[in-house]
Amino acid sequence: MSQKDIIFRKIVPLRGPNVWTYRPVLEAWVDIGELEDFPSNKIPGYYERLKAMLPSLIEHRCSYEERGGFLRRVEEGTWPAHILEHVTLELQNLAGLPGGFGRARETSERGVYKVAIRAWQEDVTRAALMKGRELIMAAMEDRPFDVNAAVEELTDMVDSLCLGPSTASIVDAADDRDIPAIRLLEDGNLVQIGYAAAMRRIWTAETDRTSAIAEGISRDKDLTKSLLSSCGVPVPEGREVDSPEDAWEAAEDIGLPVVVKPVDGNHGRGVFIDLKSREEVEKAYSVAVDEGSGVLVERSIPGTEHRLLVIGGKLVAANRGDMIKVMGDGKSTVRELIDLQINCDPRRGPTENHPLSVIRIDTAARIELERQGLTGDDVPAAGREVLIQRNANHEFDCTDEVHPETAHLVSLAARIVGLDIAGIDLVAEDISKPLHEQGGAIVEVNAGPSLLMHLKPGVGKPRPVGKAVVDHLFPKNASGRIPVVGITGSRGKTGVARILRHLLQITGKHIGAATSDGLFLGRRHVEKKDCAHWQPARRVLMARAVEAAIFENGPATILGEGLAYDRCQIGVVTNVTDFEHLRADYDVQNVDQLWKAMRTQVDVVLDSGASVLNAADEQVVEMAELSDGEVIFYAVDPDTPALVEHRKQDGRSVYVRDGYLTLAMGEDEEPLIETIAFIGTPKGCAAHEIENLLAAVAAAWALDLSPELLRTGISTYETDEADAA
Repeated sequence: MSQKDIIFRKIVPLRGPNVWTYRPVLEAWVDIGELEDFPSNKIPGYYERLKAMLPSLIEHRCSYEERGGFLRRVEEGTWPAHILEHVTLELQNLAGLPGGFGRARETSERGVYKVAIRAWQEDVTRAALMKGRELIMAAMEDRPFDVNAAVEELTDMVDSLCLGPSTASIVDAADDRDIPAIRLLEDGNLVQIGYAAAMRRIWTAETDRTSAIAEGISRDKDLTKSLLSSCGVPVPEGREVDSPEDAWEAAEDIGLPVVVKPVDGNHGRGVFIDLKSREEVEKAYSVAVDEGSGVLVERSIPGTEHRLLVIGGKLVAANRGDMIKVMGDGKSTVRELIDLQINCDPRRGPTENHPLSVIRIDTAARIELERQGLTGDDVPAAGREVLIQRNANHEFDCTDEVHPETAHLVSLAARIVGLDIAGIDLVAEDISKPLHEQGGAIVEVNAGPSLLMHLKPGVGKPRPVGKAVVDHLFPKNASGRIPVVGITGSRGKTGVARILRHLLQITGKHIGAATSDGLFLGRRHVEKKDCAHWQPARRVLMARAVEAAIFENGPATILGEGLAYDRCQIGVVTNVTDFEHLRADYDVQNVDQLWKAMRTQVDVVLDSGASVLNAADEQVVEMAELSDGEVIFYAVDPDTPALVEHRKQDGRSVYVRDGYLTLAMGEDEEPLIETIAFIGTPKGCAAHEIENLLAAVAAAWALDLSPELLRTGISTYETDEADAA
């Protein structure tokens, strides 16, 4: 059917390394119909309208590798699929997802293209694709399109569905150290960093090392004070109260001014400081009692509130707060002054991406205004300073000013409470001096502190707090990885995986596997169906007991889902032959396209790992140069040309010589065991079964299994498999 439209035939989420890139993408199959005959330069006014709608496209360099390169392509003539790639990426950029990968390529069917777009979050990218299509069609047909509304909608999706900035900073820091991460909730901040037995988990600024007992202590401010005081940490004197009258009695005992706050409140809600009268104290009590399970009255400490961040027993960042004030102009109400002088700051906003919050006249602010004889609707005289909040945003970085003694005290406070990550609130007039010299004190110890104020301080230098969390969870040489073996090929994958799983099990390690035989966790056959797919493999990587993992990845899995892991220790490629079954669903029309899919397995091998390649398959041999790690060749015939040449270069290889499975390091050979000992069939093995054995042995050898263990594993293979069944 002819059409002048852009139609999505299908959208395929590739959630791991794939034929396009190492990162997750959405692959959209786009049918442009008759528009194949109408590139952008043949549509009058199209270039001008697109440029006017989305002027920021000027930053896209495209194939010319210069600013404005993409718009030049549009002016000279390009097709809607290519334009869709760039428009979608730009809409994501404007929504707060900067950068990204994009490609548009023709398929074998005229007018049908594959468009791949970096997908930080699938729903966001899918929505951006749809908005991109609408924008392109509007520009083509010379009709309006509300770009701002589209960007706002996408921004809302980013805010609600993508990782928050605090969590993202930790994940990015892990990525910088090449430690993988798995998001455990579609729209939350629970993240697994590392794989299986090497994993740690974070939930924003809490980790799996954060004690529930410590969290409970931190929420009870009176208990926290008691513990800190017993260890010599300065805290304000005070006590818990149970009525307005009791609050005033406590204030009299302590001495004015005082602070009234909830026992287990957070985010500064219900906290009132510098109270100097009975009326103020009792009114503050009535607000604070609704914010927590009890109310504290404490001595008011002179100075400014500071937030100090302790991670792993070390002070890593510090911010200083400030009072929020407005200056009267004789014309505007207090509410109007707040918007004109404070909320106009672009750093203020309602989302986690804003380092400063929007100021509203809440109950605490109303009480503060009443102390000054004002309401939100009053008009202060010109030049009159009006205090809105006393304990406002901690927007001033002061990390480098903190006195060493104070740094020691806050670290001690975190240890006393038992928190691995703690936000310590203290009040001091000068953070560069010891607390005892100025009557300063620690007023709160908080679990799960916000990291945003340190990542994006209003004033001062951002601090690498995400890196500090990662370094706390993973020692310097820890990779967060377990040995991962990925196996691909046209044939033999399942056999190789089956043998290798047995060889690794005899090491005593808890082995996870997702293969055509099913899902295996240790010796448990958890699912007895085809599990050579992304989702079962992901389950293996999320199983804390698993110490090594084996994954079977056929070309259909790579083309239709992507790999479940970012990198692997061992990548095995058995052969590159059959592609006919991939023609209809994946548009694989020849062996070269099949090769490009299978090379993905070699592309992801770590530089500390190895690619295990079939030396008897010329297509597979060509992948050797792509491997970042070692290359180990295998073949039944020791005289296979690629294998012979590899041995001359002192490479490792596995083959059969005189009936013995043989390990070779360069020209040095070690006969391992007679192949007849591999009882795949009682009367000997077919050639392909021996090839599977060689590949599995090569992979196990690359994982440092000794010859003794390999002999044992080979000779016990059939018995073990029978028992397991």
